[in-house]
Amino acid sequence: PYSKPPPQWNLLMAASSESVAASAATTAGTIYSLPALYDMAFGYRPFDLEVDFLLWAHEKHAARPPTRILELAAGPARHCFEALEGDRCVQLATALDNSPDMVKYGSELATELLSGDPQNHGFSYLRGDMRTCFLDEFKDRSQRYDSAWLLLGSLQHMTTNDDVISCFKNVASVLEVDGTLVVELPHPKETFTMGECTTNGWAVPLEDSEGGNCGELKIIWGDEKDVFDPVSQVRHFTVEMKVVGGDGESTTNSMSGQQEVAKEIVPMRQFTAQEIDSLARLSGFKVVDMFGALDNEVSIRDEEEAFRLVCVLQKVKGENNIRVAP
Repeated sequence: PYSKPPPQWNLLMAASSESVAASAATTAGTIYSLPALYDMAFGYRPFDLEVDFLLWAHEKHAARPPTRILELAAGPARHCFEALEGDRCVQLATALDNSPDMVKYGSELATELLSGDPQNHGFSYLRGDMRTCFLDEFKDRSQRYDSAWLLLGSLQHMTTNDDVISCFKNVASVLEVDGTLVVELPHPKETFTMGECTTNGWAVPLEDSEGGNCGELKIIWGDEKDVFDPVSQVRHFTVEMKVVGGDGESTTNSMSGQQEVAKEIVPMRQFTAQEIDSLARLSGFKVVDMFGALDNEVSIRDEEEAFRLVCVLQKVKGENNIRVAP
């Protein structure tokens, strides 16, 4: 979901090529049912620097560091793990996702990365719909959060205004009175150049257990044949993740005989900055900052460096401050 192809960093992700192969063989379905592939596809992101920004953004507007954070549509929950690292201020991190495969993968990853019971490190993973869960199945949770993070364009899955308002109000119900919600989306310039869809893709090198090259994971996030509806602002994204061998050919899992590839069409809404501002106001928030990346030095108006729309929302005191039952 980046407007420009990310660099081809030679990173060895936490998920090995063997685990990727196993994941790809289990389900010929959605990208979210193949969490190891998804984890590797976005593993190039500098999570440490992004978390530094997220913590800074909250402290700037709440005048205190956040100690309890909530990551929405968390997937592998890498930002949660990074937030709990070292001497950071975060004491509790909760991940939320509606995909059972992502929840399972993230929970297993937590056990590996946090050495033992993740709850002893302040981590938990919940499965739920970010539009309703805290007002529904988790309404009796007494925990309140300082800051919530909705990253990697995940809000784009909310294709109607009702969806977005429900999501924002749901999150507001578990935030402190001065709590923040940081939303990361594609930059609005993508919306206004959507007359013709373009192909965006990148590749992640794969290494075997001995560190040798054994192929790559190829990702396509958007194709020139995608259909864009300018009325609903919904683009039907072609998303494909394919494991290819060193010869450049698609690989086949030796156990299942299935080709290691996931491909689907994902409806995703394109947002403008003005829309986020209006939807925030309708949900008990206000937009207090905007950036062009998860970087406080990148202005939203920087024509060269701004390739994301990062909005920092803060709860409006006295509005939508729904208390969760103790």
